[in-house]
Order: sequence, then C-alpha cells, then structure tokens
Amino acid sequence: MPLADKISPAPREVRAAGALTVLPGAGLLVFGVLLFASPGETMPLTSVLAEAAFYVLFALAVAGCGVGLLFGHTWARSPGLVLALITAGVGWYMAGPSGRPGFGVPIIILGAVIIVLLFRRPSRAWALGQHEGETEEEAAERGGMAGRRRERGEED
Repeated sequence: MPLADKISPAPREVRAAGALTVLPGAGLLVFGVLLFASPGETMPLTSVLAEAAFYVLFALAVAGCGVGLLFGHTWARSPGLVLALITAGVGWYMAGPSGRPGFGVPIIILGAVIIVLLFRRPSRAWALGQHEGETEEEAAERGGMAGRRRERGEED
C-alpha cells in the first residue's frame, strides 16, 4: 500500500482538491501579512489591522479545510465546495467588474477545477462511504460513512 493511501484514505481527486484548496488560503495569508506589514495612511490603523487579522484568520480556515481534504476527512468536503464557489466568484469579479482578467480567469479555473474534482465519482463514493459494488442509493440508505463506521463498531 502506497504511503499516500496510509496517510489519506481519500481518492486522488480529493487529495488534489485539498492541495488546490490550500492555494487560495496561502494567497490570503500573504495578503493579510502584507496588509499588516504596510498598513498605508488612507485608513485608521485600527481598521487596517482588523482587516489584516480577518484575512489571516480566513486564510487559516481555508488552509485548514484544504489540509482536511488532503488527510481524507469527510467533514472538509462541503466547506471545500463552498470555498471553491467563493473562489470562482472572486475570480469572476476580478475578471469582469474589476477589469483584471489576467488575475481573474486563472482564479475562476482554480475554483472550477476544485468543484469538478470534488464531484467526480470516486469523490462522491468516498464521501458516502460506498462499499465495492454498492450503488450510491444503497450507501445513502445504509447511512453513508456513518453507517460504515457503525458496521465496523466504531463511534461516530
């Protein structure tokens, strides 16, 4: 068994989506640190520091979600999808109303790729805790991943 499968029971698609989800988190962290390091003079210092703190905390949350996907935690899939939608929306705003398509289009593509990876069949089967040869409906009736844990005698 490869080391990656020992660390993360998730399929490659989920791990790739996790790695890609960390990218916006890293970008937000850099932005927050830069904002903190050079606050400028147009706004009060307390407002700029509060904004920088928000970006740093949001960056840590995004990165935490990406790491959760990398390590195969099913709880991270839904927030990962929401973050991918937000990422695509930010890219749309940058490409359209802000007139910066050079920055916006790659961000839209990043969000779309994460969404596609998290909706591929292996990702859905992983999120449902599907057994080999079991349909998605049967896995849902069994209770998904929670049902699989109950079958093994583990706690939820």
